[in-house]
Amino acid sequence: MTLLNILTMGGAMFLLAITPGPGVFATVSRALTSGFKPSSFVVMGIVTGDLIFLLFAIFGLSALASVMGNFFIMIKYIGGLYLLWLGFKIWTSKPVGIEIAMIAETSQLSNFLSGLAITLGNPKVILFYLGFLPTFIHLQTLTGQDIIIVAIIVSTVLGSTMLGYAYMAARAKQMIKNKRSERIMNRIAGSVMIATGSILLAKS
Repeated sequence: MTLLNILTMGGAMFLLAITPGPGVFATVSRALTSGFKPSSFVVMGIVTGDLIFLLFAIFGLSALASVMGNFFIMIKYIGGLYLLWLGFKIWTSKPVGIEIAMIAETSQLSNFLSGLAITLGNPKVILFYLGFLPTFIHLQTLTGQDIIIVAIIVSTVLGSTMLGYAYMAARAKQMIKNKRSERIMNRIAGSVMIATGSILLAKS
């Protein structure tokens, strides 16, 4: 890969990552309710999903992705329903004081899987890797070293951007010092999570 390819790839990934979508909304919502660490596992799931689609694109598995379309649709609905349930749980949670971690009962694995499901069921990500990406990078000519470079670009740009969202949301949470504000934050975060699940379910 040339330097121009690397910069182009990095720029495209940044635009994909920074554009508000289900992944951003879920990350921010989790950071608002549980803090930075739990949201970082959501980000890990999102990045893993992107790497899966990247490998599909690189190894010419677009046809396989089409065959597995029903599987991805199932993942989309499972992820959307999970986000609806999680949003309702956050919305109805009782304020317990900002010093106590909220919604902490969700496991790291649960957060990771929610991020993974969001990416696997997101048409925007599928379109990017299996449609848009091959138009400016010759995937068939990539060497093993090139594949590693591309994977690093995806992980670094996407991960750092999403973690940036998570950090800012977590910092906003720390500024809230009373139960009334905490309740409002839970309602906002729950609404965002429910909206994210609804968007995921509605997208074709």
